[in-house]
Amino acid sequence: MTQIDFYTHVENKQQVACILSAKALDKGLRVMIYTADAGATERIDRLLWTTPATGFIPHCRGSDALAPLTPVTIDHDPAAFAHEDVLLNLHPQWPPFFSRFQRLIEIVGLDEDDRRDSRERFRFYRDRGYEIRTHDLRRPE
Repeated sequence: MTQIDFYTHVENKQQVACILSAKALDKGLRVMIYTADAGATERIDRLLWTTPATGFIPHCRGSDALAPLTPVTIDHDPAAFAHEDVLLNLHPQWPPFFSRFQRLIEIVGLDEDDRRDSRERFRFYRDRGYEIRTHDLRRPE
């Protein structure tokens, strides 16, 4: 069964997506970042080229010929995904294909619309019997 993790109270979802992708990569896992549209795919693509500050995370689009060999792929087209390790969802809705992955990561921002959409996804997974782990990334005051 897919392991589901929610990372909550995130100030910059795309930056955290890059950090979590790098951590998964360090563990030898491959990551698929699912975005809402072409613009979101482009934004995360650019950010991955500069993360970490002294390097980059090897990545490509899911439709790229090198996708089967690349550790991190990004796309808004679910048909472009080529492995089943980690799915990092940056789409506002639950990905209908999530259960084929070993792990699903959901990142919850501070925006009220994003929080509402995340609560709906949380309920969807919970109502289907998935165990969900939550990680609060709020800065200590």
